[in-house]
Amino acid sequence: MNISIKLRFWILVIIVAISGFSQGMLLPLIAIIFEQDGVSSSMNGLHATGLYIGILIASPLMEAPLRRFGYKPIILIGGLAVAVSLALFPLWKSFWFWFLLRLAIGIGDHMLHFATQTWITSFTPKERIGRNISIYGLFFGLGFAAGPLMTRFIEVSTTLPFTLSSAVSLAAWMIVWLLKNEHPEHDLESTSFFGTMKRFGKVFKYAWVAFLPPFAFGFLEASLNGNFPVYAMRSGIGVEAVAILLPAFATGGILSQLPLGILSDKLGRRTVLITITLSGFICFTVAGLLEDSTTGLLVCFFLAGTLLGSTFSLGISYMADLLPKQLLPAGNLMCGIFFSFGSISGPFIGGVAIELLEGISFFYVVSTMLLLIFIPLVAVRPEGSSQQEPKSA
Repeated sequence: MNISIKLRFWILVIIVAISGFSQGMLLPLIAIIFEQDGVSSSMNGLHATGLYIGILIASPLMEAPLRRFGYKPIILIGGLAVAVSLALFPLWKSFWFWFLLRLAIGIGDHMLHFATQTWITSFTPKERIGRNISIYGLFFGLGFAAGPLMTRFIEVSTTLPFTLSSAVSLAAWMIVWLLKNEHPEHDLESTSFFGTMKRFGKVFKYAWVAFLPPFAFGFLEASLNGNFPVYAMRSGIGVEAVAILLPAFATGGILSQLPLGILSDKLGRRTVLITITLSGFICFTVAGLLEDSTTGLLVCFFLAGTLLGSTFSLGISYMADLLPKQLLPAGNLMCGIFFSFGSISGPFIGGVAIELLEGISFFYVVSTMLLLIFIPLVAVRPEGSSQQEPKSA
């Protein structure tokens, strides 16, 4: 990459890191505040879906503006929406007002992620896409790991975490102005809503299996950060332990992002995804057996994060392997949609499980989901996957 492309790449991944920070803070912070206020775990889980419902609402409407206005304006609007919404939380502590703010953050975050992902996949050569998307995922993970640490500021003021994260988001938003705007590769088909729907059909036909890892990551991220604080407090683990266990998962993902991304360039995305989903299933099954031990959970969270923290970035890379460049905007949107499906179903299923399945570990819900993702990854070899499978010597 030349100097201007390198600068663009690093600005984009810094933006993603700040987005990860705000998301990583918001899930456990609001879950803890609501649990302390006596909100039920199922309603707590429902509230966590607001961010991802925002993603689903925005997804079908986003491709046309991106093609018309380019990457930079979409990132600027999305980043500003996130910063302003975070600043509004302290104004009124209301369940439904906060839900609407989460909805707005979901829309803003998805604008930001969709534009940055599509931009990076469009200018990255095929042989380096695993590396570059893993760096993207690494910086998101760094931000996400730092986010839960903000829960400690609740003891000072419930306002402080929201104000700090808004200020950091606004600072990151300022550096986007340094970028020179570009547009995605031209597509002869209509850029209307119906044109987007038609491309979604093509994308799903050729790359549906690549959307399962983003679904798994969304399920994991939202259920662990949204449900686990509630489950841990009811099990007597405590807020202090939660503030250590959640970053342990994110830290594992940070350490493995780049190695797994490079490894997937060499061994093939499908091979790596099959291995990590099976290993993740084993990790969370063991966590269910060791949940009375904070040390045991710490080890399981770290190992699971090391294995599964790359599922979203590997899914994007797998999708980019299977699709031509003109379908990448629609492919990236579908990655976001499936991530949202996982993020919405995770807190809801987890919240219901905590209330109804007494005596059955919350971690078995997570391990079952991973097993259900593993099976089609093994069973299906999609057309075009030969592009990223290792060649024989």
